[in-house]
Amino acid sequence: MTADRPGRLRVGVLGAGRVGGTLGAALARAGHDVVAVAAVSEQSRRRAQRLLPGAAILPPDEVVAAADLVLLAVPDDELRALVAGLAGAGAWRSGQIAAHTSGAQGIAVLDPAAARGVLALALHPVMTFTGRPEDLDRLDGVPFGVTAPDGARPVAESLVVEMGGEPVWVPETARPLYHAALSVGSNHLVTVVNDALSLLADAGIGDGPRLLAPLLSASLDNVLRLGDAALTGPVSRGDAVTVGAHLRTLRDASPAVVPGYVALARRSAERAHAAGRLDDHRYAAVLDVLARA
Repeated sequence: MTADRPGRLRVGVLGAGRVGGTLGAALARAGHDVVAVAAVSEQSRRRAQRLLPGAAILPPDEVVAAADLVLLAVPDDELRALVAGLAGAGAWRSGQIAAHTSGAQGIAVLDPAAARGVLALALHPVMTFTGRPEDLDRLDGVPFGVTAPDGARPVAESLVVEMGGEPVWVPETARPLYHAALSVGSNHLVTVVNDALSLLADAGIGDGPRLLAPLLSASLDNVLRLGDAALTGPVSRGDAVTVGAHLRTLRDASPAVVPGYVALARRSAERAHAAGRLDDHRYAAVLDVLARA
């Protein structure tokens, strides 16, 4: 801890991408001292200079050496090798805190550091980052999926709250399913909306975002409040004729969209049927149209 600010931590950031830069800035806003950052690409170096002014840009082992708290914000596939490599180089020291931002990983990935007396935390912000200045403000009230040893929960909770977030505890064994759920909800939504925007543009209808915004906002609000009762449209009504017309139109206008439409329509029909919103006859008719596609 720094001598002039008791209780404050010297922070090192490994990975000055969208997430690392923003969370580093959030820790600095809370009064911690971001002293060093590892940034390789020119874009990352510029982001570090903008979001973390005053932080030295150093190699990863030197970042770890300078820090009480090491924030690891690197791609999931690189995390394990980075932690192990730093352990092999003798970079970790007892009493440090290592917190990674991966949603898919728990604290086991930090075992090489924990074996050297480092306190291991998984702090995953449930938010999409764009790399724009508003990312920092969007952290306020954002849930963080947190995994930590039982005795370290107060430390993890304190860091999340200081960054403006709200901790949600995720068991170690639940991390893969937790992350898959978030990817289905967020990443797939972006793809579906972009396909809808492209189809509107192909139809010659301008200002697709303005057209879709109220529909999408209402749909999101409804499903979060009502679950399957929010299902609407031809699939949930069992209108197989309309579904068939959609498929014929899409095959001509945008065949790349057809597989996604079929998969999502089938899943929507399954949920509507299981919820009692679609009777057996209409369910079978919709599945038949989809199967022939």
